Amino acid sequence: MDSTTLLYHLHREKHDIFALSVNYGQRHRVELEYARRLANELNVPFEIADLRSITRLISGSSQTDDSVPVPLGHYNSENMKATVVPNRNMIMLAVATGWAIQLKANHVAYAAHAGDHTIYPDCREEFADAMSLAIGLADWHQVSLLRPFVAMTKTQIATYGCKLGVPFEQTWSCYVGGTVHCGACGTCIERRESFIEAGIQDPTKYGEGAPMLKFEKGKGSTIDWSRTLTGCSMPVHLLRQESQI
Repeated sequence: MDSTTLLYHLHREKHDIFALSVNYGQRHRVELEYARRLANELNVPFEIADLRSITRLISGSSQTDDSVPVPLGHYNSENMKATVVPNRNMIMLAVATGWAIQLKANHVAYAAHAGDHTIYPDCREEFADAMSLAIGLADWHQVSLLRPFVAMTKTQIATYGCKLGVPFEQTWSCYVGGTVHCGACGTCIERRESFIEAGIQDPTKYGEGAPMLKFEKGKGSTIDWSRTLTGCSMPVHLLRQESQI
């Protein structure tokens, strides 16, 4: 959602855009094909940096290590730290900076937002400030770091993306991977909440194990693991105990 909204924002601002995705061996690498299709629709040059050789060096995360399960529930749960990939943003921004220098581009842009900060250290403004300084010192050709969403919430990004005409049904968020969004992992819950709070129809297709969310304005949502998002009883084989979430 975030990166695609950034893509459409830069496109509206009439920047010359080169889009980059990174394959670092992530569990949810289905996102790479979604990114390719979106870039193609806007006629934006697109590349994938294949960094799978470092996957074992940044293991220990649910996203790079198959032995670590993807935690389910809200992002504010302590177990969501299992989704943190060591130094992911610095690695990706460094690769993007190298390409930007080669292209003689002026900026590298990424879509970190305010909701990321509590879980992901490399999405904080302090990190972005330091990275921006390092990028500016990396070469004789000056490149700066753009982070227009760093103070925005996920809901604000959903609202802005809707105004830009972002085809959110063509975006991928789920950390579990698969062929449809699970609707239960942290990033799926955050995605669902952002549409609900923004008052926007969620176009995403979710799996049968997506739990019902009870949303209260100003307080966020509570998860009913016994019922699906359609209000039906959760299938027995998918029932979860909250103590395991």
